[in-house]
Amino acid sequence: MQKRKFITSSKMKTLSLLLVMSLFVTLSTGCSGLNDAAFAGTVMNRHDEGSEENSDAEPLTPPEMFSYVDAQGNTYEAIVDQRVTKCFYDWSKLKHKKGSQKIKYDDGTYTIEKGVDVSHHNGVIDWRKVKAQGYKFAFLRLGYRGYGKEGNLMVDKQFQTSFKAARKAGMKLGVYFFSQAINEKEAIEEAELTLRELNNSKLDLPVVFDPELIPEDDARTDEVDGEQFTKNAVAFCERIKKAGYKPMIYTNLYWEASMFDLYELEKYPIWYADYRPTPQTPYRFEYWQFSESGKVAGIHGGADLDVRFVKKKKK
Repeated sequence: MQKRKFITSSKMKTLSLLLVMSLFVTLSTGCSGLNDAAFAGTVMNRHDEGSEENSDAEPLTPPEMFSYVDAQGNTYEAIVDQRVTKCFYDWSKLKHKKGSQKIKYDDGTYTIEKGVDVSHHNGVIDWRKVKAQGYKFAFLRLGYRGYGKEGNLMVDKQFQTSFKAARKAGMKLGVYFFSQAINEKEAIEEAELTLRELNNSKLDLPVVFDPELIPEDDARTDEVDGEQFTKNAVAFCERIKKAGYKPMIYTNLYWEASMFDLYELEKYPIWYADYRPTPQTPYRFEYWQFSESGKVAGIHGGADLDVRFVKKKKK
């Protein structure tokens, strides 16, 4: 997969702080969509309220928080969205050390399958070698939208070759689209290109919406906010679903804490990226991208490594 983009530390700290403050007011007051002035007024009013009629009011209960570390080693705090389904895996059953490709999980109900995700950056892949090492599935980048002003849509030049070879080797396959859509219309355009390129091909795994930020350069999505990104994700996924495929959304903790409204995305499976030894998200997911620098025979350079959590069959 194209190297994951993370927002710069200073921007992220500012956005995370604003998110925590605004969500605290939202949860405390029951209001939504407060602008800066309303937020300041609300805080000041609560601070100044000292009349007798409010003296017996119950104190506000602080929202539940969680901490996480980003790819650069910076630590942040965010509010847990109580509306969203929580992660239900038992991490005491996970055997995985930082920087290691070895990973095992079995809690009696769920176990894991290993997989990879690739694009043309990985060159021509020997899928028989990949399969022989125990990797059972792969997500292939089908296409992408350029992050420049024009936002040109492109098909990954290695997609069809990888698709045919991986299928022949017996890999379970899914695809992803690197999105730079700025509105729902463009998200649907990305879905339409995905469907045209698939041309009714059978998939074992979902079609993934993969939106990204481009912090090191000016990008057409720089002014797109979390609400719009959420709408884009829904538009893409619904078009994919209508065509008979299973949609999925790629996230990391920055997107979950600061961009997406996860409650609006509850009906879609999640592919979660986190390169810490144990996933940090409090929320549910089905796939975990646990490394972006794996070494896999048959794949050139660093490979993205993933696991899929699957329910064990009852004996």
